[in-house]
Amino acid sequence: MAVSKKILLVDDNPLVLEMMGRALAKEGFNCLKANSANEAMTILEQQRPDIILSDYHMPDVDGFAFRQNLIAVPAYKDIPFMFLTSEDDNELMLKGINLEAVDYILKDTPLPVVVTKLNNFLSTVREQHERTLKELSVAAMALNLHSVPQKLPVIKGFEADFWHKPFQNYPGGDFIDFITIDARYTFIILGDVMGKKWGAWYFSFGFLSYIRAAVRICIAEGNFSTKSILQKINAVVYHDPVVNDVLSSLSLVMVDTQAASITYSGAGDLPLLYYNALNDELKQIGSSGMLLGLMPDGDFDEQTIALNTGDRLFIFTDGIIDFEDTDGKKTDYNTFTRAITPYLKQPFATFKKSDFLQDKIVAHIDDCSLIHLQKTIQ
Repeated sequence: MAVSKKILLVDDNPLVLEMMGRALAKEGFNCLKANSANEAMTILEQQRPDIILSDYHMPDVDGFAFRQNLIAVPAYKDIPFMFLTSEDDNELMLKGINLEAVDYILKDTPLPVVVTKLNNFLSTVREQHERTLKELSVAAMALNLHSVPQKLPVIKGFEADFWHKPFQNYPGGDFIDFITIDARYTFIILGDVMGKKWGAWYFSFGFLSYIRAAVRICIAEGNFSTKSILQKINAVVYHDPVVNDVLSSLSLVMVDTQAASITYSGAGDLPLLYYNALNDELKQIGSSGMLLGLMPDGDFDEQTIALNTGDRLFIFTDGIIDFEDTDGKKTDYNTFTRAITPYLKQPFATFKKSDFLQDKIVAHIDDCSLIHLQKTIQ
Protein backbone atom coordinates (compact mmCIF):
# COMPACT_ATOMS: atom_id res chain seq x y z
CA MET A 1 0.00 0.00 0.00
CA ALA A 2 1.37 3.42 -1.00
CA VAL A 3 2.05 5.81 1.86
CA SER A 4 -0.27 8.82 1.86
CA LYS A 5 1.82 12.01 1.59
CA LYS A 6 -0.50 14.96 2.14
CA ILE A 7 1.34 17.76 3.95
CA LEU A 8 0.17 21.13 5.24
CA LEU A 9 2.89 23.79 4.95
CA VAL A 10 2.46 26.90 7.13
CA ASP A 11 4.80 29.88 6.69
CA ASP A 12 4.24 33.64 6.43
CA ASN A 13 7.07 33.94 3.89
CA PRO A 14 5.54 33.40 0.41
CA LEU A 15 8.94 32.59 -1.10
CA VAL A 16 9.70 29.82 1.43
CA LEU A 17 6.16 28.48 1.05
CA GLU A 18 6.42 28.35 -2.74
CA MET A 19 9.92 26.86 -2.86
CA MET A 20 9.16 24.22 -0.24
CA GLY A 21 5.85 23.39 -1.90
CA ARG A 22 7.43 22.92 -5.33
CA ALA A 23 10.26 20.78 -3.99
CA LEU A 24 7.93 18.50 -2.05
CA ALA A 25 5.45 18.26 -4.93
CA LYS A 26 8.24 16.94 -7.16
CA GLU A 27 8.80 14.18 -4.57
CA GLY A 28 5.17 13.06 -4.69
CA PHE A 29 3.74 15.11 -1.82
CA ASN A 30 0.28 16.63 -2.02
CA CYS A 31 1.01 20.09 -0.61
CA LEU A 32 -1.56 22.29 1.11
CA LYS A 33 -0.19 25.77 1.75
CA ALA A 34 -1.16 28.41 4.32
CA ASN A 35 0.54 31.74 4.98
CA SER A 36 -0.78 32.01 8.56
CA ALA A 37 -2.02 29.86 11.41
CA ASN A 38 -5.55 31.16 10.88
CA GLU A 39 -5.51 30.17 7.23
CA ALA A 40 -4.16 26.75 8.21
CA MET A 41 -7.09 26.24 10.62
CA THR A 42 -9.49 27.07 7.79
CA ILE A 43 -7.83 24.48 5.54
CA LEU A 44 -8.04 21.87 8.30
CA GLU A 45 -11.81 22.30 8.43
CA GLN A 46 -11.93 20.87 4.89
CA GLN A 47 -8.94 18.54 4.61
CA ARG A 48 -6.86 16.40 6.96
CA PRO A 49 -3.14 16.23 6.11
CA ASP A 50 -0.87 13.36 7.11
CA ILE A 51 1.59 15.81 8.64
CA ILE A 52 1.91 19.57 9.35
CA LEU A 53 5.18 21.46 8.83
CA SER A 54 4.92 24.93 10.35
CA ASP A 55 7.22 27.92 10.72
CA TYR A 56 7.84 29.14 14.26
CA HIS A 57 8.18 32.90 13.67
CA MET A 58 4.84 34.15 12.30
CA PRO A 59 2.90 37.36 13.05
CA ASP A 60 -0.37 37.31 15.02
CA VAL A 61 -0.24 33.59 15.88
CA ASP A 62 3.26 32.10 16.07
CA GLY A 63 4.11 28.44 15.60
CA PHE A 64 3.87 27.55 19.30
CA ALA A 65 0.46 29.18 19.70
CA PHE A 66 -0.67 27.43 16.51
CA ARG A 67 0.46 24.10 17.93
CA GLN A 68 -1.38 24.80 21.19
CA ASN A 69 -4.54 25.60 19.23
CA LEU A 70 -4.27 22.27 17.41
CA ILE A 71 -3.79 20.31 20.63
CA ALA A 72 -6.99 21.88 21.99
CA VAL A 73 -9.05 20.40 19.12
CA PRO A 74 -9.54 16.61 19.36
CA ALA A 75 -9.82 16.24 15.59
CA TYR A 76 -6.44 17.95 15.03
CA LYS A 77 -4.30 17.13 18.05
CA ASP A 78 -3.08 13.76 16.73
CA ILE A 79 -1.95 15.05 13.33
CA PRO A 80 1.88 14.74 13.36
CA PHE A 81 3.48 18.19 13.66
CA MET A 82 6.97 19.44 12.80
CA PHE A 83 8.47 22.89 13.31
CA LEU A 84 10.32 24.68 10.52
CA THR A 85 12.64 27.31 11.98
CA SER A 86 15.76 29.34 11.28
CA GLU A 87 16.87 29.09 14.93
CA ASP A 88 19.11 26.35 16.29
CA ASP A 89 18.13 26.89 19.93
CA ASN A 90 17.96 24.00 22.39
CA GLU A 91 15.46 25.77 24.66
CA LEU A 92 13.25 26.52 21.70
CA MET A 93 13.43 22.91 20.57
CA LEU A 94 12.61 21.61 24.05
CA LYS A 95 9.57 23.88 24.17
CA GLY A 96 8.36 22.43 20.89
CA ILE A 97 8.97 18.84 21.97
CA ASN A 98 6.92 19.54 25.10
CA LEU A 99 4.09 20.46 22.74
CA GLU A 100 4.37 16.98 21.20
CA ALA A 101 6.09 18.15 18.03
CA VAL A 102 7.72 15.12 16.42
CA ASP A 103 10.74 17.00 15.06
CA TYR A 104 12.43 20.30 14.18
CA ILE A 105 13.69 21.11 10.71
CA LEU A 106 16.06 24.05 10.21
CA LYS A 107 15.31 26.23 7.21
CA ASP A 108 18.87 25.87 5.89
CA THR A 109 18.57 22.06 5.85
CA PRO A 110 19.13 20.81 2.27
CA LEU A 111 15.81 19.95 0.63
CA PRO A 112 16.81 16.31 -0.09
CA VAL A 113 17.37 15.86 3.66
CA VAL A 114 13.99 17.44 4.43
CA VAL A 115 12.29 15.09 1.97
CA THR A 116 14.08 12.07 3.45
CA LYS A 117 13.05 13.05 6.98
CA LEU A 118 9.42 13.42 5.99
CA ASN A 119 9.36 10.20 3.97
CA ASN A 120 10.97 8.21 6.77
CA PHE A 121 8.54 9.55 9.33
CA LEU A 122 5.44 8.84 7.21
CA SER A 123 6.71 5.34 6.42
CA THR A 124 7.13 4.68 10.14
CA VAL A 125 3.60 5.93 10.81
CA ARG A 126 2.25 3.62 8.10
CA GLU A 127 4.12 0.62 9.51
CA GLN A 128 2.76 1.31 13.00
CA HIS A 129 -0.73 1.76 11.54
CA GLU A 130 -0.57 -1.59 9.74
CA ARG A 131 0.81 -3.38 12.80
CA THR A 132 -1.93 -1.96 15.04
CA LEU A 133 -4.59 -2.80 12.49
CA LYS A 134 -3.39 -6.39 12.30
CA GLU A 135 -3.41 -6.79 16.09
CA LEU A 136 -6.92 -5.34 16.40
CA SER A 137 -8.20 -7.45 13.53
CA VAL A 138 -6.88 -10.62 15.16
CA ALA A 139 -8.64 -9.66 18.40
CA ALA A 140 -11.92 -8.98 16.61
CA MET A 141 -11.74 -12.29 14.77
CA ALA A 142 -11.03 -14.13 18.02
CA LEU A 143 -14.22 -12.62 19.47
CA ASN A 144 -16.11 -13.50 16.26
CA LEU A 145 -17.27 -9.89 15.87
CA HIS A 146 -18.46 -8.86 12.42
CA SER A 147 -20.36 -5.74 11.35
CA VAL A 148 -21.00 -7.15 7.87
CA PRO A 149 -22.38 -10.61 6.97
CA GLN A 150 -20.09 -13.53 6.33
CA LYS A 151 -22.54 -15.03 3.82
CA LEU A 152 -25.44 -13.86 1.67
CA PRO A 153 -29.05 -14.75 2.43
CA VAL A 154 -31.11 -17.06 0.24
CA ILE A 155 -34.32 -15.19 -0.66
CA LYS A 156 -36.71 -17.05 -2.95
CA GLY A 157 -37.25 -15.10 -6.16
CA PHE A 158 -34.66 -12.47 -5.27
CA GLU A 159 -30.92 -11.97 -5.47
CA ALA A 160 -29.21 -10.03 -2.69
CA ASP A 161 -25.59 -8.90 -2.65
CA PHE A 162 -23.47 -6.13 -1.17
CA TRP A 163 -20.18 -4.26 -1.56
CA HIS A 164 -18.39 -2.87 1.49
CA LYS A 165 -15.10 -1.03 1.96
CA PRO A 166 -14.14 0.37 5.38
CA PHE A 167 -12.17 3.60 5.66
CA GLN A 168 -8.39 2.95 5.56
CA ASN A 169 -9.14 -0.78 6.08
CA TYR A 170 -10.30 -0.16 9.65
CA PRO A 171 -13.62 -1.70 10.67
CA GLY A 172 -15.80 1.38 10.82
CA GLY A 173 -19.29 2.67 11.53
CA ASP A 174 -21.14 1.12 8.58
CA PHE A 175 -23.00 -2.07 9.44
CA ILE A 176 -24.96 -4.52 7.30
CA ASP A 177 -27.21 -7.40 8.25
CA PHE A 178 -29.72 -9.77 6.67
CA ILE A 179 -32.26 -11.15 9.13
CA THR A 180 -34.13 -14.16 7.77
CA ILE A 181 -37.41 -14.70 9.62
CA ASP A 182 -38.76 -17.58 7.50
CA ALA A 183 -39.16 -18.50 3.82
CA ARG A 184 -41.39 -15.46 3.30
CA TYR A 185 -39.76 -12.59 5.20
CA THR A 186 -36.19 -11.28 5.21
CA PHE A 187 -35.10 -7.95 6.68
CA ILE A 188 -32.22 -5.99 5.14
CA ILE A 189 -30.31 -3.66 7.46
CA LEU A 190 -27.90 -0.89 6.50
CA GLY A 191 -26.71 1.54 9.16
CA ASP A 192 -24.03 4.18 9.50
CA VAL A 193 -22.76 5.21 12.93
CA MET A 194 -21.34 8.72 12.71
CA GLY A 195 -17.55 8.71 12.93
CA LYS A 196 -14.78 6.49 11.65
CA LYS A 197 -12.53 3.61 12.61
CA TRP A 198 -12.68 1.59 15.83
CA GLY A 199 -14.81 4.00 17.86
CA ALA A 200 -17.66 3.93 15.35
CA TRP A 201 -17.17 0.19 14.83
CA TYR A 202 -17.57 -0.44 18.57
CA PHE A 203 -20.90 1.40 18.73
CA SER A 204 -22.18 -0.34 15.58
CA PHE A 205 -22.59 -3.54 17.60
CA GLY A 206 -24.78 -1.74 20.12
CA PHE A 207 -27.08 -0.54 17.36
CA LEU A 208 -27.08 -3.93 15.65
CA SER A 209 -28.10 -5.71 18.84
CA TYR A 210 -31.05 -3.34 19.35
CA ILE A 211 -32.12 -3.69 15.73
CA ARG A 212 -31.99 -7.49 15.74
CA ALA A 213 -33.92 -7.66 19.01
CA ALA A 214 -36.58 -5.15 17.88
CA VAL A 215 -37.15 -6.99 14.59
CA ARG A 216 -37.63 -10.36 16.27
CA ILE A 217 -39.79 -8.99 19.10
CA CYS A 218 -42.09 -7.19 16.67
CA ILE A 219 -42.37 -10.21 14.40
CA ALA A 220 -43.16 -12.44 17.40
CA GLU A 221 -45.99 -10.02 18.23
CA GLY A 222 -47.27 -10.25 14.65
CA ASN A 223 -46.14 -6.72 13.81
CA PHE A 224 -44.55 -6.59 10.35
CA SER A 225 -44.54 -2.80 10.01
CA THR A 226 -41.06 -1.42 9.33
CA LYS A 227 -42.27 1.93 10.65
CA SER A 228 -43.25 0.37 13.98
CA ILE A 229 -40.02 -1.62 14.20
CA LEU A 230 -37.99 1.51 13.52
CA GLN A 231 -39.87 3.41 16.21
CA LYS A 232 -39.19 0.63 18.72
CA ILE A 233 -35.47 0.75 17.87
CA ASN A 234 -35.51 4.55 18.16
CA ALA A 235 -37.19 4.48 21.58
CA VAL A 236 -34.59 2.09 23.01
CA VAL A 237 -31.67 4.11 21.58
CA TYR A 238 -33.16 7.39 22.81
CA HIS A 239 -33.38 6.13 26.40
CA ASP A 240 -30.00 4.36 26.44
CA PRO A 241 -27.35 6.67 27.97
CA VAL A 242 -24.55 4.68 26.32
CA VAL A 243 -25.59 5.26 22.70
CA ASN A 244 -28.11 8.12 22.72
CA ASP A 245 -25.33 10.66 22.08
CA VAL A 246 -23.99 8.60 19.16
CA LEU A 247 -25.86 9.43 15.97
CA SER A 248 -26.66 6.72 13.45
CA SER A 249 -28.69 6.43 10.28
CA LEU A 250 -30.59 3.29 9.35
CA SER A 251 -32.25 1.85 6.27
CA LEU A 252 -34.71 -0.94 7.11
CA VAL A 253 -36.15 -2.99 4.25
CA MET A 254 -38.47 -5.98 4.61
CA VAL A 255 -38.60 -8.38 1.67
CA ASP A 256 -41.89 -10.26 1.28
CA THR A 257 -41.35 -13.13 -1.18
CA GLN A 258 -45.03 -14.09 -1.23
CA ALA A 259 -46.24 -10.61 -2.15
CA ALA A 260 -43.12 -9.97 -4.28
CA SER A 261 -42.69 -6.62 -2.57
CA ILE A 262 -40.46 -4.64 -0.25
CA THR A 263 -41.47 -2.37 2.60
CA TYR A 264 -39.05 0.38 3.54
CA SER A 265 -38.54 2.81 6.40
CA GLY A 266 -35.52 5.02 6.97
CA ALA A 267 -33.91 7.01 9.79
CA GLY A 268 -31.77 9.87 8.51
CA ASP A 269 -30.53 7.72 5.63
CA LEU A 270 -29.90 8.47 1.98
CA PRO A 271 -32.78 7.94 -0.46
CA LEU A 272 -32.81 4.45 -1.96
CA LEU A 273 -32.52 4.05 -5.71
CA TYR A 274 -35.28 1.97 -7.32
CA TYR A 275 -34.96 0.70 -10.88
CA ASN A 276 -38.21 -0.19 -12.67
CA ALA A 277 -37.10 -2.60 -15.40
CA LEU A 278 -40.37 -2.46 -17.37
CA ASN A 279 -40.23 1.33 -17.74
CA ASP A 280 -36.41 1.46 -17.71
CA GLU A 281 -36.75 4.14 -15.03
CA LEU A 282 -34.46 4.94 -12.10
CA LYS A 283 -35.90 6.99 -9.25
CA GLN A 284 -35.22 7.90 -5.63
CA ILE A 285 -37.26 6.50 -2.74
CA GLY A 286 -36.80 8.81 0.24
CA SER A 287 -37.88 8.67 3.86
CA SER A 288 -38.79 11.38 6.36
CA GLY A 289 -37.36 9.71 9.47
CA MET A 290 -34.76 11.39 11.70
CA LEU A 291 -31.47 9.88 12.87
CA LEU A 292 -31.84 7.16 15.50
CA GLY A 293 -32.23 8.45 19.06
CA LEU A 294 -32.37 12.11 18.06
CA MET A 295 -35.95 12.56 19.32
CA PRO A 296 -38.41 10.33 21.23
CA ASP A 297 -40.56 10.17 18.09
CA GLY A 298 -38.46 9.83 14.97
CA ASP A 299 -41.33 10.80 12.62
CA PHE A 300 -40.81 7.64 10.58
CA ASP A 301 -42.85 6.69 7.53
CA GLU A 302 -43.27 3.47 5.55
CA GLN A 303 -43.42 2.71 1.85
CA THR A 304 -44.30 -0.52 0.06
CA ILE A 305 -43.16 -1.21 -3.49
CA ALA A 306 -44.31 -4.16 -5.61
CA LEU A 307 -41.38 -5.56 -7.59
CA ASN A 308 -41.47 -7.24 -10.98
CA THR A 309 -38.81 -9.36 -12.63
CA GLY A 310 -35.68 -7.30 -13.26
CA ASP A 311 -36.55 -4.55 -10.79
CA ARG A 312 -33.66 -3.49 -8.56
CA LEU A 313 -33.09 -1.69 -5.29
CA PHE A 314 -29.85 0.04 -4.25
CA ILE A 315 -29.27 0.95 -0.60
CA PHE A 316 -26.07 2.82 0.29
CA THR A 317 -24.25 4.99 2.82
CA ASP A 318 -22.81 8.44 2.21
CA GLY A 319 -19.29 7.09 1.65
CA ILE A 320 -20.51 5.99 -1.78
CA ILE A 321 -21.32 9.56 -2.79
CA ASP A 322 -18.54 11.42 -0.93
CA PHE A 323 -15.35 12.45 -2.69
CA GLU A 324 -12.49 14.86 -2.20
CA ASP A 325 -11.00 17.37 -4.61
CA THR A 326 -8.70 20.38 -4.25
CA ASP A 327 -11.49 22.30 -2.51
CA GLY A 328 -12.02 19.60 0.11
CA LYS A 329 -14.76 17.06 0.81
CA LYS A 330 -17.80 17.06 -1.49
CA THR A 331 -21.05 15.08 -1.53
CA ASP A 332 -23.01 14.48 -4.72
CA TYR A 333 -25.84 11.92 -4.81
CA ASN A 334 -25.95 12.06 -8.59
CA THR A 335 -22.40 10.69 -8.87
CA PHE A 336 -23.75 7.26 -7.94
CA THR A 337 -26.80 7.63 -10.18
CA ARG A 338 -24.55 8.35 -13.14
CA ALA A 339 -22.20 5.51 -12.23
CA ILE A 340 -24.86 2.82 -11.88
CA THR A 341 -26.98 3.78 -14.93
CA PRO A 342 -24.82 1.96 -17.55
CA TYR A 343 -24.94 -1.23 -15.43
CA LEU A 344 -28.69 -1.46 -14.79
CA LYS A 345 -29.11 -4.29 -17.30
CA GLN A 346 -25.98 -6.13 -16.23
CA PRO A 347 -25.28 -8.38 -13.24
CA PHE A 348 -24.39 -6.58 -10.02
CA ALA A 349 -21.13 -8.54 -9.98
CA THR A 350 -20.10 -6.56 -13.07
CA PHE A 351 -20.70 -3.25 -11.33
CA LYS A 352 -18.62 -4.42 -8.37
CA LYS A 353 -15.66 -4.42 -10.78
CA SER A 354 -16.51 -0.98 -12.21
CA ASP A 355 -14.05 1.90 -12.27
CA PHE A 356 -16.40 3.80 -9.94
CA LEU A 357 -16.06 1.26 -7.12
CA GLN A 358 -12.40 0.57 -7.83
CA ASP A 359 -11.74 4.29 -7.45
CA LYS A 360 -13.54 4.16 -4.09
CA ILE A 361 -11.03 1.55 -2.93
CA VAL A 362 -8.15 3.91 -3.73
CA ALA A 363 -9.57 7.33 -2.87
CA HIS A 364 -12.48 6.87 -0.46
CA ILE A 365 -12.75 9.24 2.51
CA ASP A 366 -15.32 7.34 4.57
CA ASP A 367 -16.73 3.86 5.07
CA CYS A 368 -18.49 2.78 1.87
CA SER A 369 -21.41 0.33 1.80
CA LEU A 370 -23.79 -0.64 -1.00
CA ILE A 371 -26.55 -3.28 -0.92
CA HIS A 372 -28.22 -4.56 -4.09
CA LEU A 373 -31.54 -6.40 -4.28
CA GLN A 374 -33.02 -7.68 -7.55
CA LYS A 375 -36.28 -9.46 -8.32
CA THR A 376 -35.24 -12.46 -10.40
CA ILE A 377 -38.42 -14.48 -11.08
CA GLN A 378 -42.18 -14.04 -10.79
